[in-house]
Amino acid sequence: MTPTREVIRCEGLGKTYQEGKLRAEVFDHLDLTVHAGETVAIVGASGAGKSTLLHLLGGLDTPTAGEVHVEGQALSKLSENDRGRLRNRALGFVYQFHHLLPEFTALENVMMPLLIRGEAPNAAAPKARALLERVGLEHRLQHKPGELSGGERQRAAVARALVTHPACVLGDEPTGNLDERTAAKVFELMIELNREQQTALVLVTHDHRLARKLDRRLELTRGKLQPLRDGD
Repeated sequence: MTPTREVIRCEGLGKTYQEGKLRAEVFDHLDLTVHAGETVAIVGASGAGKSTLLHLLGGLDTPTAGEVHVEGQALSKLSENDRGRLRNRALGFVYQFHHLLPEFTALENVMMPLLIRGEAPNAAAPKARALLERVGLEHRLQHKPGELSGGERQRAAVARALVTHPACVLGDEPTGNLDERTAAKVFELMIELNREQQTALVLVTHDHRLARKLDRRLELTRGKLQPLRDGD
């Protein structure tokens, strides 16, 4: 069987925060490879560094050791502008809080990543509309975030993350702010879209029940990333 292409690879990844004489090592020498279409859950206790790891994988923070490659490109070798372009092209992000822009409609919010990469509004709008219809928000296109329910806002955030057809979506507790029923629906939607688009999915979650539905489960504990067994 031919292995699928790597979309994210990190080697010897470390992150240490230093303030004066205070030094806090979050983790050191982490290795991780994510392939196209793969789903990966990262679990761990609060404060273990899960969000920090996700930020490093997405090029939103800089490691103190090691390297992150996104679609074969070493992030440390790119300028800030080139990193931004690579993020826009290859990565999507979904957070616990939707981070939709309050002054824009759902349609405009989902169009935003396409507009940032230089697409004309008349080209971006049909793509955003199609994805919002796909996540069940065809009746909410012109509603602003304040007029949407929590589940609708998060579905719009998922659509925004996927509108560029990224190689990988990074999710930081994307269902953590929702009730159990709505969380399950949003989670299943992300998995469904992952299968349709063959977009890799890396999710940080505290919910082991949801994590078990992904291809691979890893635990970040004591600065180490290790596989979880089926019974864990």
